Amino acid sequence: MPYYRVAGEVPRKRHIRFQRPDGGLYAEELMGEEGFSSDSSLLYHIHPPTAIVKSEAMPDLAAERGYVPNHPLLPRHYRVANLAEGGDLVTGRQPLMGNDDLAISFVTTADACDLYRNSTGDEAVYVSDGSVRFESVYGTIEAGAGDYVIVPRGTIHRWVPGAGGPVRAMVIEARGHIRPPRRYLSENGQFLEHAPYCERDLRGPQGPILADGEDVPVIVRNRGGLTRLTYAHHPFDVVGWDGYLYPYAFNISDFEPIVKRTHAPPPVHQTFEGPNFVICSFCPRPLDFDPRSVPIPYNHHNVDSDEVLFYVAGDYSARRGSGVDVGSVTLHPSGFTHGPTPGAVEAVIKAMEAGRTTTDETAVMVDTFRPLLLAANAAAAEDTEYAWSWARADRR
Repeated sequence: MPYYRVAGEVPRKRHIRFQRPDGGLYAEELMGEEGFSSDSSLLYHIHPPTAIVKSEAMPDLAAERGYVPNHPLLPRHYRVANLAEGGDLVTGRQPLMGNDDLAISFVTTADACDLYRNSTGDEAVYVSDGSVRFESVYGTIEAGAGDYVIVPRGTIHRWVPGAGGPVRAMVIEARGHIRPPRRYLSENGQFLEHAPYCERDLRGPQGPILADGEDVPVIVRNRGGLTRLTYAHHPFDVVGWDGYLYPYAFNISDFEPIVKRTHAPPPVHQTFEGPNFVICSFCPRPLDFDPRSVPIPYNHHNVDSDEVLFYVAGDYSARRGSGVDVGSVTLHPSGFTHGPTPGAVEAVIKAMEAGRTTTDETAVMVDTFRPLLLAANAAAAEDTEYAWSWARADRR
Protein backbone atom coordinates (compact mmCIF):
# COMPACT_ATOMS: atom_id res chain seq x y z
CA MET A 1 0.00 0.00 0.00
CA PRO A 2 1.25 3.51 -0.72
CA TYR A 3 0.68 5.04 2.70
CA TYR A 4 1.01 4.31 6.39
CA ARG A 5 -1.87 3.34 8.68
CA VAL A 6 -2.16 2.42 12.34
CA ALA A 7 -5.12 0.67 14.00
CA GLY A 8 -5.74 -0.37 17.58
CA GLU A 9 -2.96 -0.37 20.15
CA VAL A 10 0.74 -0.49 19.26
CA PRO A 11 3.81 0.21 21.40
CA ARG A 12 5.95 3.34 21.04
CA LYS A 13 8.68 1.57 19.05
CA ARG A 14 8.94 -1.59 16.99
CA HIS A 15 10.26 -4.78 18.58
CA ILE A 16 10.14 -3.59 22.17
CA ARG A 17 8.22 -5.32 24.97
CA PHE A 18 4.46 -4.74 24.69
CA GLN A 19 2.75 -6.06 27.81
CA ARG A 20 -0.73 -7.52 28.06
CA PRO A 21 -2.92 -6.50 31.03
CA ASP A 22 -2.11 -9.85 32.68
CA GLY A 23 1.61 -9.07 32.58
CA GLY A 24 2.47 -11.33 29.64
CA LEU A 25 3.70 -10.05 26.28
CA TYR A 26 1.76 -9.55 23.08
CA ALA A 27 3.27 -11.55 20.20
CA GLU A 28 4.57 -9.63 17.18
CA GLU A 29 3.92 -10.83 13.64
CA LEU A 30 5.66 -9.11 10.74
CA MET A 31 3.76 -9.42 7.45
CA GLY A 32 6.32 -8.37 4.86
CA GLU A 33 6.82 -8.55 1.10
CA GLU A 34 10.02 -9.50 -0.74
CA GLY A 35 11.79 -10.79 2.32
CA PHE A 36 12.44 -7.78 4.56
CA SER A 37 12.96 -5.41 1.62
CA SER A 38 9.50 -4.05 0.73
CA ASP A 39 6.18 -3.02 2.30
CA SER A 40 5.23 -4.58 5.62
CA SER A 41 2.94 -4.31 8.62
CA LEU A 42 3.53 -5.31 12.23
CA LEU A 43 0.63 -7.02 14.02
CA TYR A 44 0.33 -7.66 17.76
CA HIS A 45 -1.44 -10.88 18.79
CA ILE A 46 -2.72 -11.90 22.22
CA HIS A 47 -1.46 -15.44 21.50
CA PRO A 48 1.50 -16.63 19.40
CA PRO A 49 0.41 -16.71 15.72
CA THR A 50 2.75 -19.69 15.22
CA ALA A 51 0.87 -22.25 17.35
CA ILE A 52 -0.70 -24.93 15.14
CA VAL A 53 -1.97 -28.29 16.40
CA LYS A 54 -2.86 -30.09 13.15
CA SER A 55 -2.09 -30.04 9.42
CA GLU A 56 -4.25 -31.88 6.88
CA ALA A 57 -4.02 -32.05 3.09
CA MET A 58 -7.20 -31.01 1.24
CA PRO A 59 -8.50 -31.72 -2.26
CA ASP A 60 -7.47 -28.84 -4.51
CA LEU A 61 -10.23 -27.88 -6.91
CA ALA A 62 -7.98 -25.25 -8.47
CA ALA A 63 -5.61 -28.00 -9.58
CA GLU A 64 -8.55 -29.60 -11.39
CA ARG A 65 -9.48 -26.50 -13.41
CA GLY A 66 -8.71 -28.34 -16.61
CA TYR A 67 -7.14 -25.45 -18.52
CA VAL A 68 -6.82 -25.95 -22.26
CA PRO A 69 -5.23 -23.73 -24.93
CA ASN A 70 -7.41 -21.30 -26.86
CA HIS A 71 -7.12 -23.48 -29.96
CA PRO A 72 -8.29 -23.15 -32.62
CA LEU A 73 -7.75 -19.45 -31.96
CA LEU A 74 -11.05 -17.65 -31.36
CA PRO A 75 -12.41 -14.58 -29.61
CA ARG A 76 -14.63 -15.82 -26.78
CA HIS A 77 -17.80 -14.60 -25.10
CA TYR A 78 -19.07 -16.01 -21.80
CA ARG A 79 -22.28 -15.20 -19.92
CA VAL A 80 -21.32 -15.51 -16.26
CA ALA A 81 -24.95 -15.96 -15.20
CA ASN A 82 -24.70 -19.42 -16.79
CA LEU A 83 -21.79 -20.50 -14.60
CA ALA A 84 -22.54 -22.81 -11.69
CA GLU A 85 -23.54 -21.25 -8.36
CA GLY A 86 -22.91 -22.44 -4.83
CA GLY A 87 -20.11 -22.94 -2.37
CA ASP A 88 -18.72 -19.76 -0.86
CA LEU A 89 -16.51 -16.90 -2.01
CA VAL A 90 -13.46 -19.16 -1.88
CA THR A 91 -14.71 -22.68 -2.67
CA GLY A 92 -17.44 -21.51 -5.07
CA ARG A 93 -15.12 -19.83 -7.56
CA GLN A 94 -15.89 -20.97 -11.09
CA PRO A 95 -12.71 -20.74 -13.18
CA LEU A 96 -12.93 -19.02 -16.53
CA MET A 97 -9.34 -18.62 -17.73
CA GLY A 98 -5.80 -18.29 -16.46
CA ASN A 99 -2.07 -18.81 -16.98
CA ASP A 100 1.06 -18.99 -14.84
CA ASP A 101 0.56 -15.37 -13.72
CA LEU A 102 -3.09 -15.27 -12.70
CA ALA A 103 -6.44 -17.04 -12.58
CA ILE A 104 -9.76 -15.36 -13.38
CA SER A 105 -12.95 -16.81 -11.93
CA PHE A 106 -16.49 -15.82 -11.01
CA VAL A 107 -18.56 -16.69 -7.99
CA THR A 108 -22.20 -16.33 -6.97
CA THR A 109 -22.90 -17.20 -3.34
CA ALA A 110 -24.85 -16.28 -0.23
CA ASP A 111 -22.72 -18.36 2.15
CA ALA A 112 -19.92 -17.29 4.49
CA CYS A 113 -16.57 -18.98 3.94
CA ASP A 114 -14.11 -20.55 6.33
CA LEU A 115 -10.94 -18.72 7.32
CA TYR A 116 -8.60 -18.65 4.33
CA ARG A 117 -5.03 -17.63 3.54
CA ASN A 118 -3.74 -17.45 -0.04
CA SER A 119 0.03 -17.68 0.14
CA THR A 120 0.62 -17.86 -3.63
CA GLY A 121 -0.22 -14.22 -4.39
CA ASP A 122 -2.47 -11.21 -3.92
CA GLU A 123 -6.14 -11.25 -4.90
CA ALA A 124 -8.36 -8.58 -6.44
CA VAL A 125 -12.05 -9.31 -5.85
CA TYR A 126 -14.47 -7.12 -7.82
CA VAL A 127 -17.99 -7.16 -6.33
CA SER A 128 -20.50 -6.71 -9.14
CA ASP A 129 -23.69 -7.35 -7.13
CA GLY A 130 -24.70 -7.66 -3.49
CA SER A 131 -22.84 -6.76 -0.32
CA VAL A 132 -20.21 -8.58 1.70
CA ARG A 133 -18.18 -8.07 4.87
CA PHE A 134 -14.51 -8.86 4.55
CA GLU A 135 -13.05 -9.94 7.90
CA SER A 136 -9.31 -10.33 8.45
CA VAL A 137 -6.51 -10.15 10.99
CA TYR A 138 -6.41 -6.42 10.16
CA GLY A 139 -10.13 -5.73 10.75
CA THR A 140 -13.23 -5.50 8.59
CA ILE A 141 -14.16 -3.89 5.27
CA GLU A 142 -17.77 -3.47 4.20
CA ALA A 143 -17.91 -3.92 0.43
CA GLY A 144 -20.68 -3.61 -2.14
CA ALA A 145 -21.35 -3.29 -5.84
CA GLY A 146 -18.48 -1.63 -7.67
CA ASP A 147 -15.85 -2.30 -5.01
CA TYR A 148 -12.48 -3.79 -5.72
CA VAL A 149 -11.11 -5.47 -2.57
CA ILE A 150 -7.35 -6.01 -2.72
CA VAL A 151 -6.17 -8.82 -0.42
CA PRO A 152 -2.40 -9.07 0.16
CA ARG A 153 -0.77 -12.47 -0.05
CA GLY A 154 -0.78 -14.33 3.26
CA THR A 155 -3.70 -12.43 4.87
CA ILE A 156 -5.95 -14.69 6.96
CA HIS A 157 -9.50 -13.64 6.15
CA ARG A 158 -13.05 -14.69 5.40
CA TRP A 159 -16.02 -13.33 3.43
CA VAL A 160 -19.50 -12.94 4.95
CA PRO A 161 -22.23 -12.01 2.42
CA GLY A 162 -24.94 -9.57 3.47
CA ALA A 163 -28.57 -10.47 3.98
CA GLY A 164 -29.85 -8.77 0.83
CA GLY A 165 -29.19 -11.63 -1.57
CA PRO A 166 -26.27 -13.45 -3.19
CA VAL A 167 -22.92 -11.80 -3.87
CA ARG A 168 -21.56 -11.93 -7.41
CA ALA A 169 -17.89 -11.26 -7.86
CA MET A 170 -15.03 -11.50 -10.31
CA VAL A 171 -11.90 -12.90 -8.64
CA ILE A 172 -8.39 -12.30 -9.95
CA GLU A 173 -5.81 -14.47 -8.19
CA ALA A 174 -2.25 -13.33 -8.93
CA ARG A 175 1.04 -15.17 -8.55
CA GLY A 176 2.57 -12.00 -7.14
CA HIS A 177 1.54 -8.58 -5.88
CA ILE A 178 -1.27 -6.32 -7.12
CA ARG A 179 -0.50 -2.62 -6.68
CA PRO A 180 -1.41 0.83 -8.00
CA PRO A 181 0.57 1.55 -11.18
CA ARG A 182 4.01 2.91 -10.35
CA ARG A 183 3.58 5.83 -12.76
CA TYR A 184 0.79 7.16 -10.49
CA LEU A 185 3.11 7.35 -7.46
CA SER A 186 5.94 9.60 -6.35
CA GLU A 187 9.27 8.03 -5.42
CA ASN A 188 8.01 8.11 -1.82
CA GLY A 189 4.74 6.34 -2.67
CA GLN A 190 2.28 9.27 -2.68
CA PHE A 191 -0.35 9.40 -5.41
CA LEU A 192 0.59 12.11 -7.89
CA GLU A 193 -1.72 14.86 -9.13
CA HIS A 194 -2.23 13.19 -12.51
CA ALA A 195 -3.34 9.88 -10.96
CA PRO A 196 -7.01 8.99 -11.58
CA TYR A 197 -7.56 8.21 -7.88
CA CYS A 198 -5.80 8.93 -4.60
CA GLU A 199 -5.44 7.92 -0.95
CA ARG A 200 -8.78 9.49 -0.02
CA ASP A 201 -10.54 7.01 -2.30
CA LEU A 202 -9.09 3.93 -0.57
CA ARG A 203 -10.89 2.33 2.38
CA GLY A 204 -8.73 0.41 4.80
CA PRO A 205 -9.92 -2.05 7.45
CA GLN A 206 -11.94 -0.95 10.45
CA GLY A 207 -11.04 -2.63 13.68
CA PRO A 208 -9.13 -4.69 14.51
CA ILE A 209 -11.39 -7.64 15.38
CA LEU A 210 -10.91 -9.46 18.66
CA ALA A 211 -12.16 -13.04 18.40
CA ASP A 212 -11.84 -15.88 20.90
CA GLY A 213 -11.59 -19.54 20.12
CA GLU A 214 -9.34 -22.56 20.26
CA ASP A 215 -8.47 -25.18 17.63
CA VAL A 216 -9.54 -22.91 14.76
CA PRO A 217 -9.11 -24.26 11.20
CA VAL A 218 -7.63 -22.09 8.45
CA ILE A 219 -7.48 -23.19 4.80
CA VAL A 220 -4.07 -22.27 3.38
CA ARG A 221 -3.13 -22.23 -0.30
CA ASN A 222 0.51 -22.48 -1.31
CA ARG A 223 2.26 -23.70 -4.44
CA GLY A 224 1.80 -27.30 -3.30
CA GLY A 225 -2.00 -27.07 -3.04
CA LEU A 226 -4.46 -26.69 -0.15
CA THR A 227 -3.80 -27.49 3.51
CA ARG A 228 -6.10 -27.15 6.50
CA LEU A 229 -4.02 -25.85 9.42
CA THR A 230 -5.64 -25.93 12.85
CA TYR A 231 -4.45 -23.04 15.01
CA ALA A 232 -4.33 -23.33 18.78
CA HIS A 233 -6.02 -19.90 19.07
CA HIS A 234 -8.19 -17.79 16.79
CA PRO A 235 -6.00 -15.75 14.39
CA PHE A 236 -8.27 -12.71 14.84
CA ASP A 237 -6.72 -11.92 18.24
CA VAL A 238 -4.84 -8.83 17.02
CA VAL A 239 -5.04 -5.82 19.36
CA GLY A 240 -3.27 -3.45 16.98
CA TRP A 241 -1.12 -3.13 13.87
CA ASP A 242 0.69 -0.53 11.81
CA GLY A 243 2.44 -0.36 8.48
CA TYR A 244 1.99 -0.09 4.74
CA LEU A 245 0.71 -3.59 3.95
CA TYR A 246 -3.01 -4.31 4.47
CA PRO A 247 -6.20 -5.07 2.53
CA TYR A 248 -8.21 -2.17 1.17
CA ALA A 249 -11.25 -1.39 -0.99
CA PHE A 250 -11.61 1.00 -3.92
CA ASN A 251 -14.91 1.70 -5.66
CA ILE A 252 -14.90 1.90 -9.43
CA SER A 253 -17.13 5.00 -9.30
CA ASP A 254 -14.24 6.89 -7.67
CA PHE A 255 -12.02 6.36 -10.71
CA GLU A 256 -11.54 9.67 -12.57
CA PRO A 257 -11.58 9.04 -16.34
CA ILE A 258 -9.08 10.86 -18.52
CA VAL A 259 -10.70 12.50 -21.56
CA LYS A 260 -9.04 13.54 -24.82
CA ARG A 261 -10.25 15.30 -27.95
CA THR A 262 -10.04 11.93 -29.72
CA HIS A 263 -10.35 8.39 -28.42
CA ALA A 264 -7.89 7.50 -25.62
CA PRO A 265 -6.39 3.98 -25.43
CA PRO A 266 -6.88 1.60 -22.47
CA PRO A 267 -3.70 2.60 -20.53
CA VAL A 268 -5.50 5.79 -19.40
CA HIS A 269 -7.98 3.52 -17.61
CA GLN A 270 -5.37 1.45 -15.78
CA THR A 271 -6.25 0.95 -12.11
CA PHE A 272 -3.84 -1.73 -10.83
CA GLU A 273 -0.82 -3.67 -12.04
CA GLY A 274 0.23 -7.23 -11.30
CA PRO A 275 2.90 -9.64 -12.52
CA ASN A 276 2.51 -9.66 -16.33
CA PHE A 277 -1.01 -8.20 -16.26
CA VAL A 278 -2.91 -4.96 -15.67
CA ILE A 279 -6.45 -4.19 -14.44
CA CYS A 280 -8.35 -1.27 -15.98
CA SER A 281 -11.65 0.44 -15.12
CA PHE A 282 -13.94 1.78 -17.84
CA CYS A 283 -16.34 4.31 -16.34
CA PRO A 284 -18.99 6.74 -17.69
CA ARG A 285 -17.23 9.83 -19.03
CA PRO A 286 -17.69 12.70 -21.51
CA LEU A 287 -17.44 11.68 -25.12
CA ASP A 288 -14.39 12.72 -27.13
CA PHE A 289 -14.96 16.36 -28.05
CA ASP A 290 -13.18 16.93 -31.34
CA PRO A 291 -15.93 17.67 -33.89
CA ARG A 292 -14.48 14.98 -36.17
CA SER A 293 -13.80 12.40 -33.42
CA VAL A 294 -14.81 8.75 -33.61
CA PRO A 295 -15.86 8.26 -29.97
CA ILE A 296 -15.54 4.48 -29.62
CA PRO A 297 -12.53 2.14 -29.87
CA TYR A 298 -10.81 1.68 -33.20
CA ASN A 299 -9.96 -1.79 -34.50
CA HIS A 300 -6.85 -2.94 -32.71
CA HIS A 301 -4.54 -5.91 -32.39
CA ASN A 302 -2.56 -6.06 -29.15
CA VAL A 303 0.30 -8.24 -30.32
CA ASP A 304 1.67 -8.74 -26.80
CA SER A 305 -1.49 -9.30 -24.76
CA ASP A 306 -4.81 -11.07 -24.34
CA GLU A 307 -7.70 -8.76 -23.41
CA VAL A 308 -10.49 -9.78 -21.02
CA LEU A 309 -13.46 -7.45 -20.53
CA PHE A 310 -16.21 -7.89 -17.92
CA TYR A 311 -19.25 -5.78 -18.79
CA VAL A 312 -20.64 -4.53 -15.49
CA ALA A 313 -23.27 -1.89 -16.27
CA GLY A 314 -24.66 0.39 -18.95
CA ASP A 315 -24.84 0.02 -22.72
CA TYR A 316 -21.59 -0.89 -24.44
CA SER A 317 -22.06 0.89 -27.77
CA ALA A 318 -19.01 -0.53 -29.51
CA ARG A 319 -20.31 -4.12 -29.41
CA ARG A 320 -24.03 -3.45 -29.84
CA GLY A 321 -25.65 -6.25 -31.79
CA SER A 322 -22.96 -8.81 -30.93
CA GLY A 323 -24.80 -10.44 -28.04
CA VAL A 324 -22.57 -8.73 -25.46
CA ASP A 325 -24.53 -7.30 -22.52
CA VAL A 326 -24.25 -6.72 -18.78
CA GLY A 327 -22.82 -9.89 -17.25
CA SER A 328 -20.80 -10.77 -20.36
CA VAL A 329 -17.09 -11.56 -20.36
CA THR A 330 -15.16 -11.39 -23.62
CA LEU A 331 -11.68 -12.64 -24.44
CA HIS A 332 -9.94 -11.05 -27.41
CA PRO A 333 -6.63 -12.91 -27.75
CA SER A 334 -3.36 -11.91 -29.29
CA GLY A 335 -3.42 -13.04 -32.90
CA PHE A 336 -6.90 -11.62 -33.48
CA THR A 337 -7.86 -8.08 -34.50
CA HIS A 338 -10.98 -6.82 -32.75
CA GLY A 339 -13.00 -3.63 -32.57
CA PRO A 340 -16.50 -2.20 -32.90
CA THR A 341 -19.37 -4.09 -34.44
CA PRO A 342 -19.82 -2.91 -38.04
CA GLY A 343 -22.25 0.02 -37.95
CA ALA A 344 -21.49 0.91 -34.32
CA VAL A 345 -19.29 3.89 -35.26
CA GLU A 346 -21.99 5.40 -37.45
CA ALA A 347 -24.62 4.84 -34.75
CA VAL A 348 -22.61 6.66 -32.08
CA ILE A 349 -21.78 9.56 -34.41
CA LYS A 350 -25.50 9.90 -35.15
CA ALA A 351 -26.25 9.87 -31.41
CA MET A 352 -23.62 12.59 -30.86
CA GLU A 353 -25.18 14.72 -33.55
CA ALA A 354 -28.52 14.26 -31.79
CA GLY A 355 -27.05 15.61 -28.53
CA ARG A 356 -25.44 12.67 -26.74
CA THR A 357 -22.45 13.90 -24.71
CA THR A 358 -21.40 11.02 -22.41
CA THR A 359 -20.69 7.31 -22.45
CA ASP A 360 -22.88 4.94 -20.44
CA GLU A 361 -20.80 1.88 -19.64
CA THR A 362 -18.87 0.41 -16.76
CA ALA A 363 -16.47 -2.46 -17.31
CA VAL A 364 -13.45 -4.15 -15.74
CA MET A 365 -10.63 -5.12 -18.09
CA VAL A 366 -7.69 -7.46 -17.51
CA ASP A 367 -4.87 -7.40 -20.05
CA THR A 368 -2.36 -10.22 -19.74
CA PHE A 369 1.08 -10.32 -21.33
CA ARG A 370 1.16 -14.09 -21.68
CA PRO A 371 -1.58 -16.12 -23.43
CA LEU A 372 -4.59 -17.17 -21.41
CA LEU A 373 -5.71 -20.76 -21.18
CA LEU A 374 -9.42 -21.60 -20.99
CA ALA A 375 -11.10 -23.46 -18.13
CA ALA A 376 -12.80 -26.48 -19.67
CA ASN A 377 -15.86 -26.32 -17.41
CA ALA A 378 -16.58 -22.73 -18.51
CA ALA A 379 -17.60 -24.00 -21.95
CA ALA A 380 -21.19 -24.34 -20.72
CA ALA A 381 -21.37 -20.54 -20.33
CA GLU A 382 -19.88 -19.74 -23.75
CA ASP A 383 -21.70 -18.06 -26.62
CA THR A 384 -20.21 -20.15 -29.41
CA GLU A 385 -21.52 -17.81 -32.13
CA TYR A 386 -19.64 -14.75 -30.85
CA ALA A 387 -16.58 -15.16 -33.08
CA TRP A 388 -18.70 -14.57 -36.20
CA SER A 389 -20.52 -11.46 -34.85
CA TRP A 390 -18.37 -9.01 -36.86
CA ALA A 391 -19.00 -10.90 -40.11
CA ARG A 392 -22.75 -11.28 -39.46
CA ALA A 393 -23.15 -7.57 -38.80
CA ASP A 394 -21.06 -6.63 -41.84
CA ARG A 395 -23.29 -8.70 -44.15
CA ARG A 396 -26.58 -7.15 -43.11
